[in-house]
Amino acid sequence: MFLLNLLLNSSSNQIINSSETLSILITTTHIPLQQSSFSPSNTIMSLHQRQQQQQHLIDPSSLSPQSTADAQHKRTTPLFSRTSLLILLSLILVLGVVFPWIRSTNSLFSSNPRGSLAKWRSYTLSQAAAFVGKNGTVVVCAVSEPYIPFLNNWLISVSRQKHQDKVLVIAEDYATLYKVNERWPGHAVLVPPAPDTQSAHKFGSQGFFNFTSRRPRHLLHILELGYNVMYNDVDMVWLADPFPYLEGNHDVYFTDDMAAVKALNHPHDLPPPGKKGRTYICSCMIFLRPTIGAKDVMRKWIEELQAQPWSKKAKSNDQPAFNWALNKTAGQVDLYLLPQAAFPSGGLYFKNETWVQETRGKHVIIHNNYITGFEKKIKRFHEFKLWLVDDHSDESPLGRI
Repeated sequence: MFLLNLLLNSSSNQIINSSETLSILITTTHIPLQQSSFSPSNTIMSLHQRQQQQQHLIDPSSLSPQSTADAQHKRTTPLFSRTSLLILLSLILVLGVVFPWIRSTNSLFSSNPRGSLAKWRSYTLSQAAAFVGKNGTVVVCAVSEPYIPFLNNWLISVSRQKHQDKVLVIAEDYATLYKVNERWPGHAVLVPPAPDTQSAHKFGSQGFFNFTSRRPRHLLHILELGYNVMYNDVDMVWLADPFPYLEGNHDVYFTDDMAAVKALNHPHDLPPPGKKGRTYICSCMIFLRPTIGAKDVMRKWIEELQAQPWSKKAKSNDQPAFNWALNKTAGQVDLYLLPQAAFPSGGLYFKNETWVQETRGKHVIIHNNYITGFEKKIKRFHEFKLWLVDDHSDESPLGRI
């Protein structure tokens, strides 16, 4: 500001000085006209007087060297001197370059986690659902930082089906919250308290159980806000749009996690229980409508998780509790099993090449389960040309991350 004020004051003084110079120039060079009548004698006198005046004006002895220089300076001094023009150009430079740079610098600082990103700490699930669920549906995934590459891979496939605007990332740590919202503002929310992310990615661990057991609470909250909600694990890839398969007005839609081949026209009822007395429905791909029945299933799921906590002996996860919730509410809730050809388990799609060939063109969402470990999952995706982030990161809302 000091530099700007100095430049402005200097420019003003130069303009004032130039104006004063112009006024002096006009005053000193003005010769008033004399009124006279025409006559031969007057004409001779006028000519004689005019010659004397001209001789006086051009007589070098009538003007001192200093006064001659001053007169020439007054006749030739422009409105703006070179110094004034330089100052004005400097002002233009300041206004055109420095100020935009200051604004862009402030914008850069505002994207710092200590600045505007810090506001995402108070961003609520209801605010986030309202932001992404403008058409009444929210597509939800839950992610901790180690899973961000899988999130990006999944997002590319979702974007290809034009449903990325519905996506809400439930961040399970602040690093994920900031990273997603920095690149894709408003599409990530953290529901406190954040679980321990050090063990959340290891299947069978207590951290993994704590991580996945939060899922039904998130889904129930979104249902109570009045939205349809689809949940996906991020080790999935969309090959087609899944929404046309959500036909009817059922409460809960789900997929079978079994690798056994079903008929193409198999029933859509809840399958019969397996050897453990319950079904083997996958909790990784669910669609729920905001109905009483769907909310009852979520509440029952939460109850079952509380009744079957993690232990070193059991090492349970959220899926058995989800199946018990479905089995115990089946008589009161409208349930719908999605077609296996469109939503196969990883145990079927990646291990039964014959079935894949027979059902080619019918696959909608592929789940990379029946295998554990980041490296193994990525390797398998590569083998089946489903790892998209290396060559198609520009299709993700997050870009290359």
